[in-house]
Amino acid sequence: MTDLIALDLLPAEAETLLKAPGRLALIAEAGETLSPLQRRLDRAMRGGLKRAVASEVFGKLKPGEAMTLSFPPGIEAEAVILARLPKRAGVEASRKAGAAIAKAASGKALTLLAGNRRDAADLALGVMLRSYAFTAHKTAEEDPPEGVRMLVSNPEALAAPVERARALAAGVFWTRDLVNEPANVLTTTEFASRLEELTALGVEVEVLDEPALEKLGMRTLLSVGQGSETPTRVVVMQWKGAEGAPFALVGKGVVFDTGGISLKPAGGMEDMTMDMGGAGTVAGTMKALALRKAKAHVVGLVGLVENMPDGRATRPGDVVRSMKGDTVEIINTDAEGRLVLADVLWYAQERFKPVGMVNLATLTGAIIVGLGHEFAGVFSNNDKFVGDFLKAANAEAEGAWRMPLSPALDKQLKSNIADMKNVGGRPGGSITAAMFLNRFVKPEVPWIHLDIAGVASVKNGTDLAPKGATGWGVLALNRLIETGYEPRPEGKTGKRG
Repeated sequence: MTDLIALDLLPAEAETLLKAPGRLALIAEAGETLSPLQRRLDRAMRGGLKRAVASEVFGKLKPGEAMTLSFPPGIEAEAVILARLPKRAGVEASRKAGAAIAKAASGKALTLLAGNRRDAADLALGVMLRSYAFTAHKTAEEDPPEGVRMLVSNPEALAAPVERARALAAGVFWTRDLVNEPANVLTTTEFASRLEELTALGVEVEVLDEPALEKLGMRTLLSVGQGSETPTRVVVMQWKGAEGAPFALVGKGVVFDTGGISLKPAGGMEDMTMDMGGAGTVAGTMKALALRKAKAHVVGLVGLVENMPDGRATRPGDVVRSMKGDTVEIINTDAEGRLVLADVLWYAQERFKPVGMVNLATLTGAIIVGLGHEFAGVFSNNDKFVGDFLKAANAEAEGAWRMPLSPALDKQLKSNIADMKNVGGRPGGSITAAMFLNRFVKPEVPWIHLDIAGVASVKNGTDLAPKGATGWGVLALNRLIETGYEPRPEGKTGKRG
């Protein structure tokens, strides 16, 4: 597993700047004057910094992008990384700048001059997020990332914001680690075991085994894992940072998806290790909340299964009964995620009576056709609730786009022999999947379904993440909980109705 990189805050002093080892990173903007410390550095570099800032190359950089000056004279650093960023940049640009600096540093010792910038914590978060690498299964010796020193005008004032950023990065890192793991390592039992490690942070963790799930009547969930040697589990995580009814997060945790009897094509099946991305995001969010000691009551529930074909596997045409009591005709065993979520959603409502509920799942390929890899699909039964989430996602620069819940498309789920089918055909595939889940949500419960199939893991690196798992959703969900379900300064809470 990847450890969070070391990041220390130090006073911004010229001596530290001139003797910084490895890489030295600076923030500037075309046309603006250099800061006093930057001018001191420029003198040591014989005017090289001022010429670089005035150059055409720097002027063409977009906010958040960086250029590198190799082997600058007059200082000990072997390279100066120069990022372009206005003094009042937004969150996205600030984090992109930090990430661009981290990428250019390539794991070498890094000193970042942030001075008195208000966005220093966002710069730090960007540095941390882009420094991630998943190397758990590489046998060649690799040098671990060297430390990062951030030089700021007031280290004491920035200690708390940077510590919060560290907690968020740790949550994102954990999600990425879980999603990147191969299925022969991250079995359902290993996944549950790792989630139990949250108890060290004060999270209450409960693991429900197959006999317990059978007793509860979770037969749509259990039907998915019938063909696997690895047993089905539901893990319940509670962070009790406040009194009252909890806010609920529910995640799909299919550790590997062959499609079952409705077998997927061989090409690309290796990517189905990421089909537990929803559960991974729930886990990472719970870790971030615990690390920053969130003043909220949050429960995270994940259904952990493996979808395999064998003589015991569920067949197309089988009928199973949900915990709610509704019967489902299985038309396609590769539409298994909604069967997992149906029972866990119902269990979350019956047991915890949540004030709001968000489920996450790598649910449909159809959402990728519609929204690509830039946006998660967002479905909701509550305009106010979904508006708050979209604001949170936008503030964290995590792409999210609202999709409709359509009663007209719900008719496509009609079955001749059961209460419903588990698929409604190709037209509106992501919407009919959401409508299926909507049948297991009580009307009075504010609910959001996030289809993260396109954003949980990507073939190419993003601004803040290398190729592979992104950790999408941890930041947005943390902000949603922080702004809506934790006490405000005046003592009020923002619980949504």
